[in-house]
Amino acid sequence: MPQVLTANRLSDGAVVYLADSGGWVERLSLAQIVSDAASAEAEGKRAQDARLVVGAYLMDVRTGAQIEPVKMREVIRAAGPSVRLDLGKQAGA
Repeated sequence: MPQVLTANRLSDGAVVYLADSGGWVERLSLAQIVSDAASAEAEGKRAQDARLVVGAYLMDVRTGAQIEPVKMREVIRAAGPSVRLDLGKQAGA
């Protein structure tokens, strides 16, 4: 199953995804599909050691017209806070 590397940005707690550029992005649609899990996990560890992110892990996704999370936990994380619709990514939609 395809995967992407996700974490929380340490400076503000935002959910982020590793991009092809090697940087971290907030939009799942810009995430890099992992081709080598060991390399991706090593990149997550480097970012954690540099105190850029916390809690990096690989998450399963579906690919097609767009990247979609498989698990409900990841659907919620991708959408932003679930307590108020005027906050987070859903507020910008």
